[in-house]
Amino acid sequence: MREVAATLRSWHDKGRPYALAQVVAVFGSAPRDVGATLAVDEAGIVAGNVSGGCVEAEVYELCREVLRTGRPERRRFDAAGGEPFAPGLVCGGAIEVAVRRIDPSTDTTVIAELEAGAASARDEAPRMIVVGGVEFAAALVRMGKFLGYRVTVSDARPVFATHERFPEADEIAIGWPHEYLAVTPIRENTVICILTHDAKFDVPALSVALRSPATYVGAIGSRRTCADRLERLRAAGVSEDEIARLRSPIGLDLGGREPEHVALAIGAEIVALAHGGTGLPLRDTDRPMHSTSNPWASAMRRNQLQRAPLERGD
Repeated sequence: MREVAATLRSWHDKGRPYALAQVVAVFGSAPRDVGATLAVDEAGIVAGNVSGGCVEAEVYELCREVLRTGRPERRRFDAAGGEPFAPGLVCGGAIEVAVRRIDPSTDTTVIAELEAGAASARDEAPRMIVVGGVEFAAALVRMGKFLGYRVTVSDARPVFATHERFPEADEIAIGWPHEYLAVTPIRENTVICILTHDAKFDVPALSVALRSPATYVGAIGSRRTCADRLERLRAAGVSEDEIARLRSPIGLDLGGREPEHVALAIGAEIVALAHGGTGLPLRDTDRPMHSTSNPWASAMRRNQLQRAPLERGD
C-alpha cells in the first residue's frame, strides 16, 4: 500500500471518503501479490492498482458501488475466458479482491496502519550497501533507490563519501568498509556491492560480507582482477563455500559500459536472484513469469504483507 500512502493521507486530511480495494488472496500466477491496493474517491479519482491493468476497470466500478452503498464486497477474478470483453487475468491465475468504504471522519484505522507500516518499513526495509564512493556508485545508488532499497555508501575516504556526491543515499558511512560491515545490521534482505576495485578495501570488506547473512554479495572488476581477488580471499582464510557466494564480476551480461548500464546490470542480477529469475529473455523460457520458489522473495513478500493493512468486513 506504500504506492498509494501519500494519496490516502491527502484524502484523510481533506475528509474525502473513498473505497479501498485490496488483493486478499492469490491463486497461481498473478501480476500483483496479496496487499496490492487500489483506492477510488467520490470524485472518481483512482490511485494504485491490483492487477497491472487486467481487471482494474471492474474493480474501479466495484469501488464506486461500495462508495454508493457502504456495503463491503469481495470478488474473485479468474483467468480470462473465451468472452473477448469479459474481465479476467491473462496470466492464467486468479485473485480475490476485498473492497470497503472508508470515511475519514469516523475511520482512522487506515492512517494508523499507514503510520505503523511506515515505522515497520523503516526497520525492515531491504538494504543496499555500496562500498566505494566511485563514479559507478552514484548510478548504483540511484538504481538501489529505484528498486526500493535503503542505500548506504561506505568509503574510508571522506573526499569521496559525501552527500553532495550521493544526494540520493540514505546514509554515508565514512571509515574502513570492513569495520562498518562488522557492526551495521545485515539481514537476509541486505545486498552488498563492492565497487572499490582496490585489494586493500575489497578483501577485508568481502571477508566480512561473505560471512554475513546478506543474500547478495558482488564485487566489480575485470576477470583478471577477480581471479587475483579470489586468491587473496583464500589467503585471508575465506573458505571455498563462502567464496562460492561471491558474484564477481558483478552483474548480468548486458554489454553496456557506462555507469548507468553497469548499475542496470547489477540491479538486474539482484532482482533475478531475489525472485528466482534466470536472467534469460522471457521468450526463451517457458517457466512461470512470476516465480514464488525463491526463499528470499518469499521473505520479502512476508515483509510486504506485514505492512499491508488487513482485510476488514462488517
